[in-house]
Amino acid sequence: QASPLARSFELDYEEDCFRKDGVPFRYVSGSIHYARVPRPAWRDRLLKMYMSGLSAVQVYVPWNYHEPWPGVYDFTGDRDVEAFLDLTAELGLLVILRPGPYICAEWEMGGLPSWLLWKPDIVLRSSDPAYLAAVDSWLHVLLPKIKPRLYQHGGNIISVQVENEYGSYYACDYGYLRHLLGSFRALLGSEVLLFTTDGTRAEELHCGTLQGLYATIDFGPGSNVTEAFGAQRWVEPKGPLVNSEYYTGWLDYWGEAHASTSSVHVAQGLEDMLQLGASVNMQYMFHGGTNFAYWNGADFKDQYKPVTTSYDYDAPLSEAGDPTEKLFAIRTVISKFQPLPAGPMPPATPKYAYGRVALQKHADLLDALDVLCPSGPIQSRFPLTFEALKQAHGFVLYHTQLPWDVLDPTTLGAPPHSICDRGYVMLQKEYRGTLERDGQTTLRVMGRAGDTLDVLLENMGRISFGANISDFKGLLGNLSLNSSPLSNWLIYPLDIDAAVQQGWPHTALPKSSSRGRAGPAFYTGTFESPGIAWDTFVKFPGWSKGQLWINGFNLGRYWPRHGPQQTLFVPGSVLHVGRPNNITVLELEGAPSTPLLLFLDQPLFNRTLSHST
Repeated sequence: QASPLARSFELDYEEDCFRKDGVPFRYVSGSIHYARVPRPAWRDRLLKMYMSGLSAVQVYVPWNYHEPWPGVYDFTGDRDVEAFLDLTAELGLLVILRPGPYICAEWEMGGLPSWLLWKPDIVLRSSDPAYLAAVDSWLHVLLPKIKPRLYQHGGNIISVQVENEYGSYYACDYGYLRHLLGSFRALLGSEVLLFTTDGTRAEELHCGTLQGLYATIDFGPGSNVTEAFGAQRWVEPKGPLVNSEYYTGWLDYWGEAHASTSSVHVAQGLEDMLQLGASVNMQYMFHGGTNFAYWNGADFKDQYKPVTTSYDYDAPLSEAGDPTEKLFAIRTVISKFQPLPAGPMPPATPKYAYGRVALQKHADLLDALDVLCPSGPIQSRFPLTFEALKQAHGFVLYHTQLPWDVLDPTTLGAPPHSICDRGYVMLQKEYRGTLERDGQTTLRVMGRAGDTLDVLLENMGRISFGANISDFKGLLGNLSLNSSPLSNWLIYPLDIDAAVQQGWPHTALPKSSSRGRAGPAFYTGTFESPGIAWDTFVKFPGWSKGQLWINGFNLGRYWPRHGPQQTLFVPGSVLHVGRPNNITVLELEGAPSTPLLLFLDQPLFNRTLSHST
């Protein structure tokens, strides 16, 4: 038995490899994001990763998931990162940890807390003192939890990544990377292996690497492996070859086709790298999971592109944790280089098609403001952003009145890029249409002086990559009528989740409403699970766009009109056995004439499938 003192994980620049306890070592790793997997499923997913032949898992820590408010920390339940790390150790997996502070991960704001934007001129991911102060106070909370779990101290964390693809960010601030290196060393000690990850372009490696941090790279199955590792050799002439993000799949954006990546190409690229003796982490993703609630990020590529609720990623383990053909192709490649664990791959989790569930309209959103905003509205001459209101996610309602009679159709409009991200417009409580960030920014309206004008603003997820990560939400500019700015707003920051978690609207009487099915409204229904609670997928026939809760758990956004995703994943762990399951739907644009949901035993990711069911 080696004494704990003998435990070491280090770089060997002579033999161009890692050394674990003095012996040459190469890892084959896969990424899993614990924040996208319900805690009851952690063991199942990690066991399947272990049985795939992986020696390690790569794990991001999303800062905003754990520090929702400055100085307020949450490491309970699904957020118990220490329990997750302990489980990896119990199952015999090593860990490559990526604590950020910025992680990208197509996660809301790349893991940075939106409260950083309470200081509107803050320069994120830089030496800005306000930013560094927040980072340091967070690292002083997080990294002491990590230190005892380092490999050198008897744990299973072999290496720790500093920042994330910093070379792809415009700031190129070496002072910032040096500051992080100092903080990580001070809090984790001098022995832990610290590294960076960047793309293979010279300018990315120029701005993303720093002496004292081992430079690794990322690339996908389409790349020439020799060329890509040539880029790593440009910054690290000696040491192990490492691809920290080998892309097994790709993400989906709302309104675009479902992405898929060939298993044959993924397996071949993996084999080529392992043949060279490289260490590889399969990220993005080995298991993707789900962007529950409001946690999806967004990209900005000529326009704002929010990520879907499903984070299936066409990954080797599906969104529901099922082994795919791609997983078995990867496992076969791994078996050529190292022995696989004995025993069979655990099977797919059982699914159940609970069938049709009828829903009833409970209330229009405008008739529930007393419940959704108990502290009442804020008065402001002009609109305020989510950040000025200290609201992170979800929805804010902006209310005013028409200042004069508008007897002919007149333009209600917003300046370009000032609707962040969608605005649902009601005049005299009648839904008139939707304004969009990079789409329609005007509507034609008529009415009388004093008529009510309400605009419900939805945050569709903050940008997680690139120069635009200071992504303010809400109404960023004045709405105007015929080019005259509207003023005297009442602004309601809505806490819908708090109300739903406390049992609303199931505990309340429905509000009778003569208004039809258009515009933001809540619908409710119940269903029983027959003696067992199995995973399921819910389809939204005829619905437009909105948010779904079951038993108070926010399952995320649905948007079948836009696609490609047609179903939401419902983990069995959120369902009740032996008592009714409460469904709450917030539909934003318009419900079908017969409001019902359809529970299936398989997902529909691709819009083309939706026509046949």
